[in-house]
Amino acid sequence: MTSLAGPEPLIDVHAHFYPDVGGRPDSRHLNARRLEAGDRIGITVHVASMLGTFGVTSPTYFQSPADTRPANDEMLQRQHGDARIRSYVAVNPNDMAFAVAEVDRCAAAGAIGLKLAAARRCDDPVVWPVVERADAHGFPVLHHIWQHRRRHWPSQDISDGADLAVLAARFPRVAFILAHIGGGGDYLHTFAAVREVPNIYLDLSGSGIDRGMLDDALAAVGPQRLLWGADLTLCTGLAKLWALSVIGLSNDDLADIRWRNAVRIFPPGAFGDLGSRQATIPS
Repeated sequence: MTSLAGPEPLIDVHAHFYPDVGGRPDSRHLNARRLEAGDRIGITVHVASMLGTFGVTSPTYFQSPADTRPANDEMLQRQHGDARIRSYVAVNPNDMAFAVAEVDRCAAAGAIGLKLAAARRCDDPVVWPVVERADAHGFPVLHHIWQHRRRHWPSQDISDGADLAVLAARFPRVAFILAHIGGGGDYLHTFAAVREVPNIYLDLSGSGIDRGMLDDALAAVGPQRLLWGADLTLCTGLAKLWALSVIGLSNDDLADIRWRNAVRIFPPGAFGDLGSRQATIPS
């Protein structure tokens, strides 16, 4: 069967799986369907995280250590058991000592990146020790972002692109993945905030697929700072892929967004033989 997104490699840098134990009652069905839909689309690798129990026994963005460790273990088991999956280590930086140790533990077990949710504004010094461990392991940091934070939102300590720019300036060796420009809010505010911050990459995921959004993202940061991701809505991720194929990108630029930029910013060898693929795709 022909993949809906074509035959070239495709890396989803922003995926989630639900825990089999302690999570939603339909979690196993949802996880299986994600992989089935990913195969139909043509996703080569899902780089994924679990945020504890996703709110079942501790808040989604403030997962407890008791929820964090089993979720990270389950993600690592999925990575080791399925060539289509790679694991982020997800931590709540408010539990600083635990979070730092958890990054090191999961790095040793094979995790390839750090996922930070909306547990603390990303310009807060509480986040620094966790990012320092990501830097030590060569991990990119996927940070949950609201596109233009105008007020406090309940049950989360939300950050926007301007906040992430502060953190990125402090850690210039770390690649920061700004989550889901299609995930809500004013993405034009995001583009202006990060345009001149070269270690921030834009993740195209989220349910929003406004006309002109991808064109404006390309104009702001160029194709080498865009990453394809789906988050929870694979259908809108596919729509963005189809849009990218008709807005005038060269095959080379499209390959960067689909998979090569991810290969560049994740640790060497994270994606197996994709890292040794020919560097240039014919235009």
